[in-house]
Amino acid sequence: MAASDQFQRPLRDLRISVTDRCNFRCRYCMPAEIFGPDYQYLPREDILDYEEISRLAGVCVSLGVKKLRLTGGEPLLRRDLPELISQLSALDGLEDLALTTNGTALAQQAQVLKQAGLQRITVSLDALDPDVFAQMNGINASSEKVIEGIAEAKKAGLAIKVNAVVQRGVNESEILPLTQFAIKHELTVRFIEYMDTGAAHGWNLEKVVPSKDILQLLGNHFKLETLPQNHPGETSVRYQVDGSAAEIGFISSVTQPFCTQCNRARLTADGHLFTCLFAPNGHDIKSPLRAGASDAELAKRIQDIWELRSDRYSEIRSHATPAQPKPEMSYIGG
Repeated sequence: MAASDQFQRPLRDLRISVTDRCNFRCRYCMPAEIFGPDYQYLPREDILDYEEISRLAGVCVSLGVKKLRLTGGEPLLRRDLPELISQLSALDGLEDLALTTNGTALAQQAQVLKQAGLQRITVSLDALDPDVFAQMNGINASSEKVIEGIAEAKKAGLAIKVNAVVQRGVNESEILPLTQFAIKHELTVRFIEYMDTGAAHGWNLEKVVPSKDILQLLGNHFKLETLPQNHPGETSVRYQVDGSAAEIGFISSVTQPFCTQCNRARLTADGHLFTCLFAPNGHDIKSPLRAGASDAELAKRIQDIWELRSDRYSEIRSHATPAQPKPEMSYIGG
C-alpha cells in the first residue's frame, strides 16, 4: 500500500523528532530570549515512547517510507536512544536510518549508535572559528567538541554530512574554512539557506545568502563538478571537489525551491504528523494510537492525510508568507 499526495509526490521519507529539548540556543532556531530557563518543554507523558515511535514508523514503512531520520531538538539528549535505533533498524523494508545532531554528545555515543544500527549522521556545524560558533549556538559552546564528535563518528564507520546554515553578516567568513575542513577530512558539507521556519528568530530575506553566491565564491577557489541526484526528492544540489573525496551541497529552499519533489513527512515528539516543514498545523496520530487503533487503521489515517497534501510553501513564498503561523523548528524536527 503506497501513498501519493495531490501532486503525485510519494511518501518516502519520515523525520521523527524524539524530543523538543536542546542544549543549544541557535539564533535561527531557539533564540535564548524566547527559549529561556523558564521555557516549558513538552510534558513527559505527552511524548511518544520508543514502542509507539517504532510502531508508527513501521506503519509508515508499509506505506512506502524508505528512509527514517531521527531529529529533535537535540536527539542525543533522549535517554537510551540506541534502544530506539535498534528497533527501527529491524524494520522490514527500511533502507536508510539516519540522525541529525549538534554533535556535542557524539564523541561519547558514536560507537554505540553505529552498533545499534544507525547508518548515517548529519552534524550541524555553522562555524569552525570559536567566536563565530559561540555567537551562532547562543551558549558559548566550543566547536572543538563537535569536531571531536565528527572524528569519533568517522572512526565508528558512520557516513557523515556536515550542515551549515549561512546567515548574512554572521558566518559568511566560515564558508571557505568549512569547505577546507571537508576536503581535509573527506566529508560532505552542505550549505543551507537561512529559512523562515517558525516565528521566534525574526527572519527576513536580507539575512539570506543565496546558494549561487556561495557557489560563485567556492568556484573561485576550487574546481567543482556537478553530481547527479542520489535519489528522487533529494534536497541538495551536489558538487565534487576536484582532486578530493569531499563533496559540497547546497540546500536552497528560499531561492531554488524543491517542493515539486518533496516526499518528506515529519512526526513530532508528541505524535503529530506534519506534511510540510512550514505547515501551520499537524495531524494528531498519538490519540488514535493510544486509543487502541490497529496498524491498518493507523495506516489508513496516515494515507488519508498524505493523499490530501498540497503543500508547496517554498514555491509560493512571498513577503507575506513569513508572517503566517508555522511550528518552531525545535518542535517539528527540521
